[in-house]
Amino acid sequence: MHTYNLAVIPGDGIGGDVTAAAMAVVVAAAKQHGFAVTSQQFDWSCAHYLETGKMMPEGAIETLRAFDAIYLGCVGWPETVPDAISLHGLLLPIRKAFNQYANIRPHRLLPGVEGPLKAAAFDILCIRENTEGEYSGAGGRAHRGMANEVAVETAIFTRAGIERILRFAFEQARARRGHVTSVTKSNAQKHSMVFWDEMTRQVAQDYPDVTVTLTHVDAMAARMVMAPESLDVVVASNLFGDILTDLGAAIQGGLGFAASANICPDRSSPSMFEPVHGSAPDIAGRGIANPIAAIWSAAMMLDHLGEIAAANAIMTATEAATGQGIGTRPGQQSTDDITTAILTALETLA
Repeated sequence: MHTYNLAVIPGDGIGGDVTAAAMAVVVAAAKQHGFAVTSQQFDWSCAHYLETGKMMPEGAIETLRAFDAIYLGCVGWPETVPDAISLHGLLLPIRKAFNQYANIRPHRLLPGVEGPLKAAAFDILCIRENTEGEYSGAGGRAHRGMANEVAVETAIFTRAGIERILRFAFEQARARRGHVTSVTKSNAQKHSMVFWDEMTRQVAQDYPDVTVTLTHVDAMAARMVMAPESLDVVVASNLFGDILTDLGAAIQGGLGFAASANICPDRSSPSMFEPVHGSAPDIAGRGIANPIAAIWSAAMMLDHLGEIAAANAIMTATEAATGQGIGTRPGQQSTDDITTAILTALETLA
């Protein structure tokens, strides 16, 4: 029996509840499909920052390197720790240190979930560049607090970084419906985004079986609302991908259904899996957080680890639960009730 060793970081707010739910489903699926999981929990969070002055301790990256995968609940508590500190102190360092340059976010309606759009038959896979671009952290501020204060934020785009995320997107399209939409703002950003467009055309030549469309981010936002069923794989820079995937979450019924994976494609380092919804401080501790995004993210983790049957079983069980109206509307059922329904549905698949 193969055993996978997981690093689990519940994080802040509702992170503990949804992570416990996801891990319960992972353990159940593992038992059914003939493998085992062990895990070690790390209480790195904004609370840890308030106690120690750091989001995670020295040597944290090397500690995580030994695991097969990392599962992250959510991080952030802006009332106590500024988001710029929590983000740059934990999530971004992990992504960059482990070369998790491909952020994957699926957007489709689960059975029983009503989105805000008339369209329902859409299945979009957003591929977001995850380690450079607008979130590179290059820049600075001068003359702080003075009338002539200056802030500079530099987006860094490299040929290697753009090419590898584009190739990843094209490979995903080959396994799906064969279409890539590459998103930029090259009419306004005449250096970085024109460069991205040029690279898209160049890489596309190696994928004659995949059709490609180049579009601007504003037009893309409109298209996701007006014609989401026309989209297959969408690839974008760090910033544009971040924004568009929140729109994707909205059209799929809300952030409670938004799963994601931070992938190191060559598998030289562990990949990290997390729901997109954040720590939701307003409902923390109330036991009403929807765990479906967390459970979906866990299914993506098992799929990445090669346990495809178990991953598919988790999604089938989740769809069975939502098809019965469980977990489809905020606050209608508790976190535990939704988790129990998915575990029960999973048992019927054994």
